[in-house]
Amino acid sequence: MKIGIVEDEAVWRDKIQNIIEKYCRDKNIPFQINSYDNGVNFMKNSDADLLFLDIELAEGEDGFQIAEQLMHDGKKCKVCFLTSHTELARSGYRVNAFRYIDKRHLEEVGEALDSFLKTKIQDRMISCHDTAGGQIRINLNKLLLVETYGRKLRYLMLDGREYFCEGKISEAARNLSPFGFSQTHRSYIVNLKYIEKVHSHEVTLCNGLKVMIGRAHSDEFKKEFFKWRMRFDN
Repeated sequence: MKIGIVEDEAVWRDKIQNIIEKYCRDKNIPFQINSYDNGVNFMKNSDADLLFLDIELAEGEDGFQIAEQLMHDGKKCKVCFLTSHTELARSGYRVNAFRYIDKRHLEEVGEALDSFLKTKIQDRMISCHDTAGGQIRINLNKLLLVETYGRKLRYLMLDGREYFCEGKISEAARNLSPFGFSQTHRSYIVNLKYIEKVHSHEVTLCNGLKVMIGRAHSDEFKKEFFKWRMRFDN
């Protein structure tokens, strides 16, 4: 996760960076932070997944104008505006602001990181080869589970659509693990965020579907599920 901070006052810049570093280390999240005291230097690089941007910078720089330029350039980073004047927040609709953070309440930095990770971790597509030799693109945010289906894999989506693709479930589990999926059984991989209940031998998904937990996968699955809940549940 690449994080940018644009804040002209060193005291606030350092406080925010320290909060982010502690958050990422506590949750074992790989991160890179680049801090800037002005928007000009940031825009020379402007490589960030999440940007903490002061609205009122020195030398007359305007945080909203910087965000507008990012949008114009096609940058995909989410912008969290920093301000001591919350009445300025109403102007943020122009740039689709992700969050407004009152500098007097920097605990909101952690809340913004929580929300960002929830939206980002599965914000990607994967490609699979279907049984006819074509290629299918699957949105991980909408993938409920993967299961073996004969010699194929069945990808079941939230809306009930299903895709049958080539592959081995062990390989699929390994590839999906970094994005919030865990293998519960030799035949099943589930999306952890769509689990409603966990029992000793099965999980219940958000659509009521029950999926077995195999003995060989039980300990690892429950550890991964616990880590997921610790990181992302409110």
